[in-house]
Amino acid sequence: MCGCSLFHHSFPPSLLPSFPPSLLPSFTPTLLFEKPLRVYEKPLRVYTPSLLPSFPPSLLPSGRGNPAPTPMTTNKKIPVALTIAGSDSGGGAGIQADLRTFAFHCIHGTSAVTCITAQNTLGVNRVDAMTPEAVVAQIQAVYEDIGIQAAKTGMLLNPEIITAVSQQLKTLNITNLVVDPVMVSRTGAQLISDQAIATLQNSLISQAAIVTPNRYEAEILSGLTIRSLEDMNEAARIIHRDLGVKTVLVKGGGMEGDLRGVDIWFDGEQLETLQTKQIDTNNTHGTGCTLSAAIAANLAQGKDILTAVLQAKQYVTTALNYALDIGQGQGPVGHFFPLLVGRKNIS
Repeated sequence: MCGCSLFHHSFPPSLLPSFPPSLLPSFTPTLLFEKPLRVYEKPLRVYTPSLLPSFPPSLLPSGRGNPAPTPMTTNKKIPVALTIAGSDSGGGAGIQADLRTFAFHCIHGTSAVTCITAQNTLGVNRVDAMTPEAVVAQIQAVYEDIGIQAAKTGMLLNPEIITAVSQQLKTLNITNLVVDPVMVSRTGAQLISDQAIATLQNSLISQAAIVTPNRYEAEILSGLTIRSLEDMNEAARIIHRDLGVKTVLVKGGGMEGDLRGVDIWFDGEQLETLQTKQIDTNNTHGTGCTLSAAIAANLAQGKDILTAVLQAKQYVTTALNYALDIGQGQGPVGHFFPLLVGRKNIS
């Protein structure tokens, strides 16, 4: 475990896409460490790759009269990511949020739908599960033709689907796997059965490159009650030790006060606290899906796991700053925030 004090790591602008400075929010994310900085065997790296190439000027919202973008073709191979999750008819979370996130990162997004939900900004009205065979067939169809550089899982719904997905991903040797253990909502409501939770704990999580539980999911996975930063730290250690996952990211979106939005990273050696500016908005639907999809997109591009998480966290924070005020309830984040500049708090 690294022992470091409150160390502020400033991210260069290249962590975001190369948009004109006037289009980007003015905040600097920080990487916080909890004890005095020790000397590492290798110098700390400064990460400068951008999330994606510069947008063509014709695609930016510069007002009326923008010329249409010029059609272009390319033979360059682009990375492919797979989302295995449920469909959100309201478009704020699930595979809809994942595919938008993949597209923003210039990743070709593919999907295996696990369930169909009838939902909107006010809540979920109905859920219909796919058969495990149908889910596996979707994964296999993508893999055998297009390939998969990274994958993420979201709502897997029941033990049968969880088991089938776990076995298929193991067979295909998908190592860049992000598991968002959709078990409990950020407000504490349990979303799947106790048996499904046990199946997730005993199978899929150990295959992940990283698991991204929220506060309440981390409580289930660790057996702790989480009320403080120290509790989050200990939960990350326990999840890593007991479930055999390579990396744990305990998310603080459900925490209160200054801990809201503070995340804990642990990979068995480094224990670090990640924090960005808090965004004051009620429109946060799909943040967990978006974060895990952004991590998967960055892994598909060949980035190391810590860089993937840091850049994904900044992407989500900026998307929250351009959240969509739609419907009568909780709207989604603004996945394509550069196109929303000048139209903040869209209604």
